[in-house]
Amino acid sequence: MTGGTGWPSVSVVICCFTEARWDLLLRGIASVQAQTFRPEQCVVVVDHNDDLYRRLGLYHRLTGALLGVEVVENSGPQGLSGARNTGVKAATGDIVAFLDDDAEAAPDWLARLVLLYDDPDVLAVGGRVEPVWESDRPTHFPEELDWIVGCTYKGLPRVAAQVRNVIGANMSFRRDVFERVGGFNASLGRQGNRPLGCEETELCLRASMGSPGTRVVYEPAAVVRHHVPATRGTLRYMLARAWSEGVSKAQVTRLLGRSETLGPERRYVRRVLPRAVLAGIRACTHDGDVGGLARAGVIVAVLAVTAVGYLQSLWEASSPQMRVSSSVLYRLIRDTSGGRPRD
Repeated sequence: MTGGTGWPSVSVVICCFTEARWDLLLRGIASVQAQTFRPEQCVVVVDHNDDLYRRLGLYHRLTGALLGVEVVENSGPQGLSGARNTGVKAATGDIVAFLDDDAEAAPDWLARLVLLYDDPDVLAVGGRVEPVWESDRPTHFPEELDWIVGCTYKGLPRVAAQVRNVIGANMSFRRDVFERVGGFNASLGRQGNRPLGCEETELCLRASMGSPGTRVVYEPAAVVRHHVPATRGTLRYMLARAWSEGVSKAQVTRLLGRSETLGPERRYVRRVLPRAVLAGIRACTHDGDVGGLARAGVIVAVLAVTAVGYLQSLWEASSPQMRVSSSVLYRLIRDTSGGRPRD
């Protein structure tokens, strides 16, 4: 199945930044080439890494494996937002779909996404992101916190449903959305030593606000599998990523000026997390699963650190003196985590 027969055409954008993910990147590209719904175009954007850009070119000349793949360099600011915007500029399809450089798409991924665009009110469609752990899932890492590793978390809808925003590793937009409201906000994402995120959240909100009555849809049947290194299962990484999430959500709130944009987070905190904590305690007391108690404790810790990051960022915006303490707090969390998280 392809575009041009009553179906919209699709451009797939994969952004990459490091040779350390070389094998994962090639598997991701191959998964796009193997789609049952063939994309019009596959664009690989290299984020300011000359060695990686040259290596991709040499690999194609030697193997021919990247036939039909356009490899371009990020023409914008360094970072995921700039790379994605470069991919959008190169895209020619009616729909622009994004796949992470450490993810593989199921063969029917695009077919599942495209079906939802039959409704003209649908602006964006995202799918399920399943974690593929480098080693086994840590016993202290509950599925309710899989957003920390960029994956679908327990609590999201189990069937196709309207949502506020899509997940970055598995998302698609009508190309005219970018023409109407602009691209991903470069003020979000990595800024120096501060790894922010939520670019896709802000874009979905901006697009929806600009076109009342339209919808963003989550289709869990559209699946990609996302590689998760063992280092991202540590408590220290989880807390560093939680702090960054809080800061990012505060930034989105400031940019859009609407506190109600955090409605899904409030529902998640009120409904999903309490059940998860109780389930963890029950697993420990009733079944002797010590990991259950660890999961409950981790949920509480992650929630607390996320809230601190959010409030700290809001205070920082209102008081320049707070900027120093905010930076010190992040460095403390980052240094104990053994590195800077980047999805």
